[in-house]
Amino acid sequence: MATERNIRTNFAFYPPEKDGGAWHATLESLERALREAFPDPTIGHRWSGVHEMTVLDFEIELASDVWVDGTAAITAPDYAYITLTDVTADEAGAFAVWLRDSLAPAPNLVRFASSLAMANGEDIPSSLPTGGGREVISDLLRRHLDSFDY
Repeated sequence: MATERNIRTNFAFYPPEKDGGAWHATLESLERALREAFPDPTIGHRWSGVHEMTVLDFEIELASDVWVDGTAAITAPDYAYITLTDVTADEAGAFAVWLRDSLAPAPNLVRFASSLAMANGEDIPSSLPTGGGREVISDLLRRHLDSFDY
């Protein structure tokens, strides 16, 4: 019997290529949205020497006892990303649906990539579908991961 591999990797979410400001977000508006959507998030701002900008670090509870860590950088008008660290496709899928449906002003404004894909030479983010709930998106992210050796 085949068993499903439930690996953990990092997932990053980006606005459309050549439109880094498409989310019309700031670190402050992202922080507000996280506080409104998730109970008791842990949120902090810090200077990232790697990116030479202030980033937002967060820990949120996606479901009962399911916590994820992330980092976001948003420099209006041309640069944004949100990265989740050490998550499953299901966890990343739940967050991606929230991001697509709650933060991005239109459903076609979210792309994704994984560190597993990048480690295998795939450095072009894919578009997140404009529709579909958590199960559909999680399944897509699982298939994305399954297409790479790990």
